[in-house]
Amino acid sequence: MADSHARRARVVVIGACNMDLVSYVPRFPQPGETLHGTRFITSFGGKGANQAVMAAKLGAEVWMVGKVGRDVFGEDMLKNFRCWGVHTTYVYQADGVASGVAPIAVDAEGRNAIIIVTGANDQLTCEEVTAACSVIAQADVVVGQLEIPLEPTLAALRAARDAGVRTIFNPAPARPSLPAACYELSDLFCPNEHEAALLTGMPVETLAQCEAAARALLARGPRGVILTLGARGSLLVDPTQVVHVPARQVRAVDTTGAGDAFIGSLACLLGEGWPLGDAVRVASAIATQSVLAPGAQSSFPTRAELVAAGILGREAPE
Repeated sequence: MADSHARRARVVVIGACNMDLVSYVPRFPQPGETLHGTRFITSFGGKGANQAVMAAKLGAEVWMVGKVGRDVFGEDMLKNFRCWGVHTTYVYQADGVASGVAPIAVDAEGRNAIIIVTGANDQLTCEEVTAACSVIAQADVVVGQLEIPLEPTLAALRAARDAGVRTIFNPAPARPSLPAACYELSDLFCPNEHEAALLTGMPVETLAQCEAAARALLARGPRGVILTLGARGSLLVDPTQVVHVPARQVRAVDTTGAGDAFIGSLACLLGEGWPLGDAVRVASAIATQSVLAPGAQSSFPTRAELVAAGILGREAPE
């Protein structure tokens, strides 16, 4: 696949910043059971932070909008953003509340079970988002999710829409219903298959069922819907096309953050000017690449690594 790295994308991500506390286990424990794990690591996470770092690793200029605690986890998360070149002007620090954490269990098959304790993420306000409107208005793409309060996220999406900036909304973690504005302010509405099933009440066992669910979501107001389907790849549905991108079959080491790798890559590629269908194909391949290593952000490949792997080329697409 060709590489359109002729211009640097400008991406703003509003979302959660968490510290992931990852335990590797032979299987998930039953209720009341104590189970010995095989390995423990801490890694930087939070859906918004993950997406921001993935976009930065691909070469985008990224601004993160979020909130951490005034504690060791918060300081470490700010340092990590700066290490990857993510602007932290609008990553605020809250007094008297802990940074968000996410204890994660990963089984021998690479599947994960996650508990999120949102902490300081819940303290982000609409006024703090409004302070970031100048960088939102100058962005190519603005990305939001559901790990922080909804109103600040909608404030960012509204500011982007008012400025004519492309928006990506990732309705995760899953909720059974969303206000109409979540759809109407989304240029691209990007759930996974489970989130799509929960939002529509429709089955997603087959690709035909996934397409029907995507069309039901499209009818609610976004300009396009992309379903991420795990090992089945991804499905793009908009008024002009239906594109299924199969995933390369690999043995997953850890699927944590794969969906965020997809969203962050998609934002960067679209910001560089890639056609939507091509951007979805490459973002899907990058997400697959991310499951070959443990952790979330730590598993995300850099642009140089993707070029070396043949996932990105050196020439701009026609």
